[in-house]
Amino acid sequence: MPNRIITAIDIGSTKIATVIASIAEAESPSVIGVATFPSQGMKKGVVVNIDEAIAAIAGSLEAAERMAGLTSSSVYISINGKHITSTNNKGVVAVAEEEIKAEDILRAIESARTISIPPSRDIIHVIPKEFIVDNQGDIKDPIGMTGTRLEVDTHIISATSSALHNLMKCVQAIGLKIDDVVFAGWASSASVLTATEKELGVMLLDIGGGTTTINTFEEDAITYSSSVPLGGANVTSDLAIGLRVSLEDAEKIKINADELMRSPVKSNISEMTRKRERLLNQYTEEEEEKEDKETKKAKDIIDVSGLEINGVKTISRRMFEEIVEARLSEIFDMVIRQVEESGNIAKLPAGVVLTGGTALVPGISKIATKVFGIPARVGMPKGLGGLVDEIANPSYSVAQGLILYAATTEGYKGIRRVTPAKSGGEGGLVGKLKGFFKNLMP
Repeated sequence: MPNRIITAIDIGSTKIATVIASIAEAESPSVIGVATFPSQGMKKGVVVNIDEAIAAIAGSLEAAERMAGLTSSSVYISINGKHITSTNNKGVVAVAEEEIKAEDILRAIESARTISIPPSRDIIHVIPKEFIVDNQGDIKDPIGMTGTRLEVDTHIISATSSALHNLMKCVQAIGLKIDDVVFAGWASSASVLTATEKELGVMLLDIGGGTTTINTFEEDAITYSSSVPLGGANVTSDLAIGLRVSLEDAEKIKINADELMRSPVKSNISEMTRKRERLLNQYTEEEEEKEDKETKKAKDIIDVSGLEINGVKTISRRMFEEIVEARLSEIFDMVIRQVEESGNIAKLPAGVVLTGGTALVPGISKIATKVFGIPARVGMPKGLGGLVDEIANPSYSVAQGLILYAATTEGYKGIRRVTPAKSGGEGGLVGKLKGFFKNLMP
């Protein structure tokens, strides 16, 4: 049986990332092609120039195809932006026979889908959270159970029709079939979060260039999805103003900040020499106080000469940290307000997980812990094999998540994953589930 090829394109505000993976039977996906292209024609997750967006997507795809040595005919793509909203709804059906079958699950989910939304919006996901059989809840997989009434509690994510269709038009213009459109935050959760975090309760923030996606999970079920129109580009803009450098140079400083801050601080006198001279009374208190001041001053200086920024050799560590903390705190405050206004009261014992390119900014987890008042960590994507060295950082969480999303039989973790070998091929349960989930696409 030939390997299945999956192509995923993360269409972001600052970069277009394409990942091509090969999946052998009963094995995890193996990356065979990767490419990143500067994003054009996109702003805060939505298309603002179709021709430029088409060129950027095509450039990223072609580079990945050259590395993989093949041509893609269909893709999974991400969608993001402040237009993304979510709600929770239930669907109820009577069980056709005594035993619950796949058809009953599909009818229940379809029933939950019949929710009143404005005509200007399209549903992109109907995600089962739990099933209830004859008033018995907390069921993740009801297939084979006995009952007369099946209820499903779902999480529904929608996008504005114009933003969705313009994005699809850009991809279809280069001759690609769209397998599925996936909310960026939902894709990130597949590659970053652990099962324990989802069970306990966790918030995932994917901080990209122009937007920050929000997802909350409780009891292994997604409860809230949204996005705020601020991201790493706003941090870069603030650094450019505060440090009096260009946007390009500010981006260089931000990207390399972690490495620059780890560089050792040079001191005129070593600590051991100072201790020895103090014991021999060769080092006066005045000299020690002066040296301490010089050391503190040296510690506040970050050497950026290696970045070749015109006219700037050093910057203030304190100023850098204050600028970054002010903007990130604003983003986190906006996230808190948006979640609270939605009425979603999330319990988050597992804390906050930060991912996306901006998660690489030094000290971001400490800032998040300070603002949210709960533990925070930086989430690294995992789950793929092959050529993952280039994409083994938080800025590729969505791209890796798209591959993992596609690698499941249907892309929905609330439904039992049945392999063709066990189900009797496309005519069996898998075929029926595939047919239904194709109908979920806009």
